[in-house]
Amino acid sequence: MSYQVLARRWRPKTFSEVVGQEHITRTLKNALKQGRLAHAFLFTGPRGVGKTSTARILARAVNCPHIGLKGESEPCNECETCKALIDDRELDVIEMDAASFRGIDDVRRISENSRLAPAAASKKIYIIDEVHMFTREAFNAFLKTLEEPPSHVIFILATTEAQKLPRTILSRVQRFDFKPLTPIDISNHLQKICNKEQWDVDEESLWLIAEHAEGALRDAEGLLDQVISYVGNHVKSDLTREVLGILPTELFANATDLIAERQMAVAPAFLDQLSAQGVD
Repeated sequence: MSYQVLARRWRPKTFSEVVGQEHITRTLKNALKQGRLAHAFLFTGPRGVGKTSTARILARAVNCPHIGLKGESEPCNECETCKALIDDRELDVIEMDAASFRGIDDVRRISENSRLAPAAASKKIYIIDEVHMFTREAFNAFLKTLEEPPSHVIFILATTEAQKLPRTILSRVQRFDFKPLTPIDISNHLQKICNKEQWDVDEESLWLIAEHAEGALRDAEGLLDQVISYVGNHVKSDLTREVLGILPTELFANATDLIAERQMAVAPAFLDQLSAQGVD
């Protein structure tokens, strides 16, 4: 059996599992409970913060039959519809990358196919990633579909560069801005992973990874995967620094002392030390 990376294995399956985006998940859950769901959404924000994962959860929640029966807003992830979506077997949820399908002919096919009724689910859902890659002509063709969408269709657009979308498109979608995660949110999430996986990773290592990820949870999970692969199940901060290429804090202190005390004679040896550690 092939190994599944942490970012895929720990991809959130419910709104409550999405890290650091409560302002968005709460709004979506309330809209589901109240039956006030828009026909088109724009999920925008930096990479690795949960845009596509949230889109997939929303797609399951919209089509999960248990939500209407129980007054829930979280997909059950146990019915056949949810399982088909998790396994990418559901024909009524179409996920595509606008970097590959960006022309006017591609958008025309989306518009034509969207008018067909869902095959099995209650709603047909299009998740279009990096939608800013659409050409100008493609956006113009897509605008008509957003203005008068079929009642059985929901569009979820995702992008890292919302400023590149025409205002005519922005005015016809419900926009949600995903924010970069804080190091605290990321390190707490990594701690949960380590506890579940039974990995012994010290707090400083988790904090180093969280800061190195610069707000992207997916990157942090990838870095943790990398550290565990190199070090093993027992991780200390010195080895984490080595894997991530982070200089020990004492080197910065030494550099400050050399500059403050004008120890020019010692500088070449210090630079050699940095160079030996791969520092530019």
